Amino acid sequence: MVRAVFPGSFDPVHNGHIDIALRAAKLFDELVVAVYDKPHKDLLFSPQERLELVQEAFQGHHRIQATLFSGLTVDFCRKNNLQVIVRGLRVFSDFEHEFRMALANHHLAPEIEVVALITSEDHSFLSGSTVKEIASLGGDVSEFVPEHVRILIKERMKDQTDSFPVNSLRD
Repeated sequence: MVRAVFPGSFDPVHNGHIDIALRAAKLFDELVVAVYDKPHKDLLFSPQERLELVQEAFQGHHRIQATLFSGLTVDFCRKNNLQVIVRGLRVFSDFEHEFRMALANHHLAPEIEVVALITSEDHSFLSGSTVKEIASLGGDVSEFVPEHVRILIKERMKDQTDSFPVNSLRD
């Protein structure tokens, strides 16, 4: 049985993440969507909220489970008997970052493979930051996230419109 992990901050989970996870679930016996609890990012949602959004997004997909994790991804893999790390590549600039991470992970844990899936063209521009920025400027994100995520983003943005850092889509 080959078990894989799809790690990320998922702040918030969006259709690009969902696409990669569903495609990865076809390749492996089990996929764990691992929500990193302390990324070095400006977060809109708490770790528990992000986990709950991910769990709801994959409800009914029996080969996909979601959990929180801390620390190194390779340590999480070893602890949970996961043999593969799944990553998504959107644009060419992602490649360098993902390539460096894959090399570092291979150095730390040569027994764990890294598989990169190319995002679907429909989602190539999509990132959690983009979703949050569009929402913070009053834009409609319903095409980018599941409905349960859209509702929570809208609620959260009411409270944080002035405090959430945005700049590129305003220009």
